[in-house]
Amino acid sequence: MQLTESHKQYWQKNLRMTAFLLAIWFVVTFVVGYFARDLNFDFFGWPFSFWVGAQGSLVIYVLIIAYYAHYMNNLDKEYGCAEVEED
Repeated sequence: MQLTESHKQYWQKNLRMTAFLLAIWFVVTFVVGYFARDLNFDFFGWPFSFWVGAQGSLVIYVLIIAYYAHYMNNLDKEYGCAEVEED
């Protein structure tokens, strides 16, 4: 199967968004987690380092997944490959 220019644009946008979201994941998982111990202040009554490890990163992960699903639904509609809903 020969890829059209439209297919190439679709995959470029998909890969670009995936790379961007993976970069956010990396920063939240490794960079913030590594330096959180040095951030000595309370956040919602808990030490910030504890909050990042226990809650903050999980919230960011869920937001990443929700944004990716929303973005891909819009991209699918834009390129005409969205799933058809049957009533």
